[in-house]
Amino acid sequence: MAGGPTNNGTTSNATTSNATTGNGTSSSGTELGRYLKARRALVSPAEAGLPAGAGIRRTPGLRREELATLAGVSVDYYTRLERGRETNPSTAVIDSISRALRLCGDAHERLHDLAELASGRLTEPHPTTEDTVRESVLRVLDALSPLPAYVTSPHSFMLAANPAGRRLLPGLWDWPEEERNVTRYLFLHPVGRTLYVPWEETVSQSVAHLRAVGGKDPNSPKLAALVGELLLKSPEFARIWDRYEVLERGGGTKTFAHPKVGPMTLTYEVMQLARTGGQRLVTYQARPGSPDEAAMLRLDPAARPAEHHSTEPLTA
Repeated sequence: MAGGPTNNGTTSNATTSNATTGNGTSSSGTELGRYLKARRALVSPAEAGLPAGAGIRRTPGLRREELATLAGVSVDYYTRLERGRETNPSTAVIDSISRALRLCGDAHERLHDLAELASGRLTEPHPTTEDTVRESVLRVLDALSPLPAYVTSPHSFMLAANPAGRRLLPGLWDWPEEERNVTRYLFLHPVGRTLYVPWEETVSQSVAHLRAVGGKDPNSPKLAALVGELLLKSPEFARIWDRYEVLERGGGTKTFAHPKVGPMTLTYEVMQLARTGGQRLVTYQARPGSPDEAAMLRLDPAARPAEHHSTEPLTA
């Protein structure tokens, strides 16, 4: 790939199917450019194998010309790509830029998705997200008691929970239904800011998840309102949002400093619910017989093996 694409290479033209802004740049291409710029700022010259050089660097991370050199493309081409004026990069170019940015996993896949969207080769229709949880899913939540479990929308708005699931996030249920968002809770609720240990790691994952699902549903008014509010009210959210990290969560471990039942470390699983537009079922558990399990079970003190629990459906 020596030399990379030139000005007469695979550039966008007037026949592109993407929506364009007033200055001729593609809105999809601009999103690709924002992602490239944010990720470029996270890679230091040392990490990229470049000498630090003399003097003060005005640019965080790599300069455009440094990344272009590492990726084997011209500086002019990369600049146009980052500014949304080039919207048809080849797969080889994207792979090379991804390697230069040290992207892997979800971050690598997101770069390819944004490149496909910018080129018009991939279209992602606005998903129909149902805020109503199916009766069969509510019965699953009920059956999972006393394990904490809840259902969220793709953007982490709380839709339903069993009793232990409600008590796992104290204070969230004091908010109006339309404000019961898990990411919002982490940044704006006083309990949410102390519930998870370490807090920074948990909120970074939550923001990265919003970035991932937001890229698939960029025109969502609900997501735009949520992000706008958090950018205004939380400097920490703004700082993490600008990093443009992406993460599709599927499970893991969380440590809680719970104000009611004490410290506990729980494993959790995240399952996509079919035919819901992206609803997710989140369940928690602990090693049987452990102090963590004892603390978790105190979230639902009325639980008995043969006892039936009512599940309370919520709307985002």
